Amino acid sequence: MDFRQIQELIKMINKSNIGELNIEQKDFKLTIKQKEEAITQVVSAPPFPVQSLPVQVAPAQITAPQTPAAAASAEKVKAEPSSNNTIVKSPMIGTFYRRPSPDKSNFVEEGDIITPGKVLCVIEAMKLFNEIESEISGRIVKILVEDASPVEFDQPLFEVETA
Repeated sequence: MDFRQIQELIKMINKSNIGELNIEQKDFKLTIKQKEEAITQVVSAPPFPVQSLPVQVAPAQITAPQTPAAAASAEKVKAEPSSNNTIVKSPMIGTFYRRPSPDKSNFVEEGDIITPGKVLCVIEAMKLFNEIESEISGRIVKILVEDASPVEFDQPLFEVETA
């Protein structure tokens, strides 16, 4: 199961009345629990010898509560976009980067036209760099987050004018 499939599962759980989902495969276990204010993910893997992996895999628990300050900031941004603008939000907690590496150019700039599948940014979470792709077509009106700054789950990242 790849990261995109996990993201889609989370989105479907959010839209449904399902309280908990458990998936187990050979060396992978995923539990998604829905609560009123936060989604909890518990991911675990069997222990491996450290010599066989470049990075040690350990069980992790990720929770995404939103602080009052972040909630107020998100409400402010939600109120600003015009009727045909869409806000692209962070699908995870991590560090937001506008470029793939320090010596490369930014993925997108304000005014750029985007289409579904276009990489908008990278979010680093637990030493993994996750490319965030556009799910909509339009024009980037505003980039709402500074490069190399921490982001919360569901935090607004981009304002996009949709056609």
